[in-house]
Amino acid sequence: MADPVAPETLLDEDGVRAVVDALADRIAPVIDDEAVAVCLLTGGIWFAADLTRALARRGRMVGFDALWLASYGDGKTSRGVIEERAGLQRDVTGKTVLILDDVFDTGLSLKRAAEIVEARGAARVLTCVFASKPWPEPRALEPDFVGWQAPARYLVGYGLDSAGRMRGLPSIVALD
Repeated sequence: MADPVAPETLLDEDGVRAVVDALADRIAPVIDDEAVAVCLLTGGIWFAADLTRALARRGRMVGFDALWLASYGDGKTSRGVIEERAGLQRDVTGKTVLILDDVFDTGLSLKRAAEIVEARGAARVLTCVFASKPWPEPRALEPDFVGWQAPARYLVGYGLDSAGRMRGLPSIVALD
């Protein structure tokens, strides 16, 4: 019987922090304090919390809201359908909205989130993902800001999960 492959840390806690800080440096000059950061739940909450704090350290006191969209359930592959479980609570009419998510793979959730905030009257929609994974097909949109180009592996930690577990790891780990 073969031994299971040990998890491999691809981005440690210091690396995660460096990615977030670099993104905040790029984003702070192109938004103002009227902007609203919209976190895609549930995986994006770790990244959104860290990024909004990093933006605050750079003088940007953005509003905060969340959208709960689901396409994976507890599976490892997208079902291809985006379910909206909870919508925005804030008025975004006339504002810049910065949509934040943990990982960009199919692009379906990010596209749906952009459609939702545009329909709610956002003046400008910017998208930001902590990690972007390679994808074999063209995607509906590309994020405006990408922190880390991730490999095409099964990743957990920093919001990424395996059937709802391991999101709280402070680093990014490959389980394959």
